[in-house]
Amino acid sequence: MAHPNPEAALVRRVRLRLLAWSGGTTLVVLALLGTVIYIAVANSLAAAGTDQLRSRATIVSEGLRLPFTLPQPVGGGTADGPVTTITGGAGLAAGAGPGGLVAFDASKPGLVVDGATSGTVAFIVGPTDRTVPDMTQINQLYGTNLPDEAGISAVRSGSAPVGTEVISTTEIAGNPLRILTTSVDRPDGVFAVQVISDRADEVRTLTVLLTVLIAGGLLVLGASLAVGWVYADRALVPIRDALRRQRDFAADASHELRTPLAIIRGSVEELRREPDRNAPAGSAALDGIDDEVIRLGALVDDLLLLARTDSGTLDLALAPTDLGEIALDASTGVATIAAERDVRVEVDAEPVPLKADADRLRQLVRILGDNAVRHAPTGSTVGISAHALANGHADLVVEDRGPGFREADLPHVFERFWRAPDAPAGGTGLGLTIAAWIVERHGGTIAAGNRPDGGARIEVQLPIR
Repeated sequence: MAHPNPEAALVRRVRLRLLAWSGGTTLVVLALLGTVIYIAVANSLAAAGTDQLRSRATIVSEGLRLPFTLPQPVGGGTADGPVTTITGGAGLAAGAGPGGLVAFDASKPGLVVDGATSGTVAFIVGPTDRTVPDMTQINQLYGTNLPDEAGISAVRSGSAPVGTEVISTTEIAGNPLRILTTSVDRPDGVFAVQVISDRADEVRTLTVLLTVLIAGGLLVLGASLAVGWVYADRALVPIRDALRRQRDFAADASHELRTPLAIIRGSVEELRREPDRNAPAGSAALDGIDDEVIRLGALVDDLLLLARTDSGTLDLALAPTDLGEIALDASTGVATIAAERDVRVEVDAEPVPLKADADRLRQLVRILGDNAVRHAPTGSTVGISAHALANGHADLVVEDRGPGFREADLPHVFERFWRAPDAPAGGTGLGLTIAAWIVERHGGTIAAGNRPDGGARIEVQLPIR
């Protein structure tokens, strides 16, 4: 049975959380934005509709203030008769007249205001509840009583001042309507004027807007999730790389620690099996133990240093120093190791004042020098040079006369625990990683390459501050 990969599960959970946050945030923003847009448009349409009703109620009210008597519909007193046109010049007296402001049309029940296609009708209710026009056919068409009694009662109540407006919306026979009711004070009593407009276009507009907002919101949400998926996948690349590096780091560290520990254990067991063996053999075993303990100590120091660099707790102690002097000082220790391998160290250093961490720069020179000596052939030379460049940088170069770097290995030179297949024994694969960290923390650059006539070449440039 295959065990689930905990790293893959972690990455999957992080991706789902990123998508949930991205999608949820987008959904909330879209919902708020859509709500604001819908309310703004609805209020704007309502305000425009109310203003239109108010202007048309004013037309009726101004005509109502002129002298008139409540007319009877023409054609036998029913609403089936011909059009009764009410002109502004003749008040509300019945009779034909050009350009009527208000008219009663049996095919459009009510007083048609501001043109036959305005979609607005008006009713006038006198003090004796006499209504113009006659309501017989109107009630048959709408299936309810018009005008709206609640609005009429509100504007004709004793506590309401003359001219009070009552605005409401309703639906009659499936038609959405907006109703504005106001009152007009005449010598013969208080008349109520009620103007009604069709809200079908307004409702249709809001319905279309709502559909567009929902459909558009879903499209945007889908696009957001798609982009979020791609972004999450890319954002998780560093996490996956970090998990891979952590796994490789643990595996490589275990491997590097296992070898010296095995040698130490073997030497100890050998001493225990023959406690009375001769002194030279015992001394050799102890020397082997001592060498491996030193190697383990150096490896542990490197691991601790890298752990501190990863956690960001290791700071540089920057101070005025001289790269040339540091190169000369550090090359002394490198020369000792080189002498054991019959390798000569040549130093070409000039004074290069700069502000840096002197201890870390010594460590840098020792790491690069030791690496060069390990790869240098017997009897060859390792060169260490330090100079100031015209571009305002200090230049540190370490070269050897060995086989150099293979082209395929150059991208991996500064990776942790990476060692070339033909690398000599004894290294840990951490030295150049630490060297790169030292250079980067000083704001410089480090590059690995080969000399034109053979051998490896590592060049460091540090800003002179």
